[in-house]
Amino acid sequence: MNEKTIIATPQAPQAIGPYSQAVLFGNLLFCSGQIALDPESGRLTGQTAAEQTQRTMENIGGLLRAAGLDFSNVLKVVIYLKDLDEYQEVNEVYARYFPNNPPARAAVQVDRLPKDAKLEIDVIAGR
Repeated sequence: MNEKTIIATPQAPQAIGPYSQAVLFGNLLFCSGQIALDPESGRLTGQTAAEQTQRTMENIGGLLRAAGLDFSNVLKVVIYLKDLDEYQEVNEVYARYFPNNPPARAAVQVDRLPKDAKLEIDVIAGR
């Protein structure tokens, strides 16, 4: 029987609500949406979409490492953007994390995100 294992790490921001940073279930890791919060201070970082994408991807990397995985294990990504006009700027940074065999992905524009971040990203990864 598969058991749910909560992944918690100081390599990513602590949850700012009643949720887990990530949950491992069987061979799948479900990461909660990440924004550009500094893991140490909990403050939003980055003025541009590119800067916020970089910090957000580093936070996701911390969650993956805590589960013994890396970006090559990512299967599905959803990017929530406040402004789709910043899509290309986000893509340029995002692409560095998936140089080969990128995961499936969706990108949508949303009205507002926690802490008024420019973007939020969630991922599903597999072992």
